[in-house]
Formats: sequence, C-alpha cells, structure tokens
Amino acid sequence: MKVDIDMGAAPAGAKAMLDLEELLATRLLVQGNSGSGKSHLLRRLLEQSAQWVQQCVIDPEGDFVTLAEKYGHVVVDGARTENELTRIAGRIRQHRVSVVLDLEGLDVEQQMRCAAAFLGGLFDAERDFWYPMLVVVDEAQLFAPAVAGEVSDEARKLSLGAMTNLMCRGRKRGLAGVIATQRLAKLAKNVAAEASNFLMGRTFLDIDMARASDLLGMERRQAEQFRDLARGNFIALGPALSRRPLPVTIGAVETSARSSSPKLTPLPQPGEDARELIFTPSPEERRAPIRKAPPPPPMPTADILTQLSQARSTEQEERAAPTLFPEIDEAERDALLEAVMRDMLDDPDASFRNDAVLYQDFLVRCRIRKVPGEQLPLPAFRRRLAVARAGIDGETARGEPWQQALELSKTLPDDVQGVFFIVAQAAVTGAPCPSDATLARAYGTHSARRARRLLTYFEERGLIVVRTDFTGNRIVAFPDLGLETAAGDPNAPDDAGFDTQAAE
Repeated sequence: MKVDIDMGAAPAGAKAMLDLEELLATRLLVQGNSGSGKSHLLRRLLEQSAQWVQQCVIDPEGDFVTLAEKYGHVVVDGARTENELTRIAGRIRQHRVSVVLDLEGLDVEQQMRCAAAFLGGLFDAERDFWYPMLVVVDEAQLFAPAVAGEVSDEARKLSLGAMTNLMCRGRKRGLAGVIATQRLAKLAKNVAAEASNFLMGRTFLDIDMARASDLLGMERRQAEQFRDLARGNFIALGPALSRRPLPVTIGAVETSARSSSPKLTPLPQPGEDARELIFTPSPEERRAPIRKAPPPPPMPTADILTQLSQARSTEQEERAAPTLFPEIDEAERDALLEAVMRDMLDDPDASFRNDAVLYQDFLVRCRIRKVPGEQLPLPAFRRRLAVARAGIDGETARGEPWQQALELSKTLPDDVQGVFFIVAQAAVTGAPCPSDATLARAYGTHSARRARRLLTYFEERGLIVVRTDFTGNRIVAFPDLGLETAAGDPNAPDDAGFDTQAAE
C-alpha cells in the first residue's frame, strides 16, 4: 500500500510528498545547525505518519512527550535499569504501541546506555513481531559519535553498536531509522552512510557543507546555498522524497515542544524598589543563611616540608608494621567468586546480555558480598563465565579430560568458549549432545543457525567431529580427548525453557 506523507511546500506551489513505504526500506538522515528546524521537521513527519505506522522516538531533551496527548504515544521514562528497558522494548514490538523514550534529566553516558539497551530490545525481538516501525533518533551525534569523547569507551561502544544495528541491519527486522544531527562531522560515518534519503538544513561550517553536498551529489560551489537556508527550509533528496535535490519548506504541526527557542520580551520598568528586591533577603534565606568560612591563612613553606617528611616516615612505619589481618585464603575467595557467578547466572535473561553488562553486574555483586582482593579483570571474568555456564561439577572439573578441554579452549575467541565448554562437558560426562536451543542460549542469541555454525567452526579447526546417527540424533567427538557425547536430539527444547523455533 502506497502512503504519501505531506511534508510541506515545494517550488511552484507543489506539495512536498514523502513515500512512507519507501522510507521504511531506505531510512532518512536529517542535518541542520541548532535552530534550523530539525525537531519541527521530525514532529511533522511523526504527526503525519502516526496513523499509518508504529513509531518510537529516542528523545534526549524530552521535547516529543507532547505527542502522547494527541496521538496516544506512551512515554517511557529512561530512569530505569538497562534490563527493564530491554524487556519493555520487546513488549513494545509485540503489542505494536508507539512510544517516546524520554531521556531528559540523565547525563550523556546514562543516555547512551539507556538508548543502547532500548534499541537492542527492539532489534532482538522475535521474528513474529517484526512489524514495521519508524525509529526516530534526535541528536543522533550523541548516540553515534564519530570520535571518542568524555564518556567511557564501553558506553560509546554499546551506543554506537546499537545505532549501527538500527541503520545497517534494522530493515529486515522492520526497523526504519530516522536520525537527526546538528553536525555531520560529529556523526559516525558508518551510521550516516546507510541512509538513502536526506533532508539538509542550514549549516555554516565548511566541513559540514562539504559532506552535505557530497551526500546530495552537488558540486562543492553549490554548497554555499546551505548558509542561506531559512529556518524550516531543507534540501531533499532520496527515493522516498525526490530523485533530484528539491527545496522543501516544512509545513505546520499540531503539537508543540515543551521547550522552544528564546523570544525577546520587554524588560520590566525600573522602579525604586529594584535595589530592595536585590539586596533584601527573602524569608527562606533568613532561615538558612549561607555563610562562607574565611579562607585559611597561607602556610609557610617550611611547615609544608615538615608535614611531608612526617607523612613519609609514618607511611614507612606502617609498611614495616605487621598487618592486623592475615591475607584471605585463595580457595575461600574463589568460592565467593563462584557463588556470585551462580547467583548472576540464575537470572534467565543473563544468557542474552552482553559480557560488558554482565561484568558490571558481577562487580556490583562482588562489592555487595564484600569479596576481598582486587577485582577480577574482564578477560578472566569471561573465562570464568564460560566455565560457569557449562555447569561442570567440582570432581569432574579436577579430572584430566576436563583440564585438557580447558587447554584446547585457549585457542578459541572468548565469545565462543561458552559453547565449546557445554559440548565438552557433555563429552566428559557422557551426557547427550546439547540441542541447538541450548547452544544458542550459551552463545547469547535467539538464532539456532548461529549455534550450528559454531559447531562447524569448531570442526574446521580440528577440535571436534560431528556425525549423525540413523535416527537423526547428533554425536560430537573430541579426537584430542578420546571422548564423545551420547546421541542427542538437535531439535530438542532448551532445559531453561528457551525455544528457538520462533527465531528460525
């Protein structure tokens, strides 16, 4: 079904129409300096398409929450845990509800983590719920920065990965990305390059004008026109808009943002009471006066040197003195770490959370349990996590076959060791070969095909040999160990209740 959205006016009195079905397949990039009318453009697009397609707005400033009153969008407060946001996003796709993710009040790093968790939940929805959805991300340069900033590398990688999935792989899952940015130079190129439709507004910097002209297929000398665009005027190009660069004036909207551009208002007339208003404290100030203590007098240099020498001698005495508490036994510390790991893996959603999120959860649980010693580094955590997911018991873990399996696993990347350990555990204990659903959960995916590809990957590296008996059951042999699993049904459901049939 072809649906045209009226975006405003085009030259010669024509209407600027946007093919909504084409937009869902080709995505949209909006660029313009602050005050150029980007948010107005997005609001026009959302209002005109609200009755035709499910919508999701990633709103860092809380400007689009007013859509809820007229168009029924549900406002999701971003001040939640990442696990909650991921589950909410999955239910949104299941029930086809239009939402606004309000991130106002959070700092930049929290906004990036929340947006990553929410977009990840939309992206990982089951295949049965891959309905068309318009995903609008305002201020996209915050969530897909071109260079590292003041936020942590982990938050940046999570957010950039979610934005890349949205723009690069979201189309097959029904997700159509619409991203708006103040500066193209601040937006990651692999995210911007996936858009096929463009609406370029007013910009002044040479580097942004050059990138805008390149995306629109214009000559560099024509880039000067971007400086002359009025507010609400854009140059449109793309299969959903126009085959040639087309000037567009965005039309009016029915809702308004909570915040607007500053307007000049007359100053109050100066009166005789102006000084009294400024210098007379209010009753509240009288109750809790704020008094600053006078700064201490400067300390002589000789006194500073004396204090430093005393501190150094005290530190040496403390090092020489015997410790009051003996060092904790390593066996006891390992037992505490294993207990924390088991508690964390008891969460049914733990299998589908990435290692970075699980690592942060693990550190918090260690602090709660007061596990002594230095915190476990991320590589060591990943290896312990893979072993814990295999569920090997203590006596078997001390045996020679399992120790050999641990040595073989060192040749594999960290992210696939968990699947290797589960198959090796079945071979060491003589248990049936794990099903595709069990292997998929160990890999943290809903796709059984990926689990089967991992077995092929292990076989290509000479670690295992996979064969099928006459009844269709799978047997995996480990030539280096001289062991093999019992026959197991590859299509059996997972022990934890996870079913991959929907993912297929």
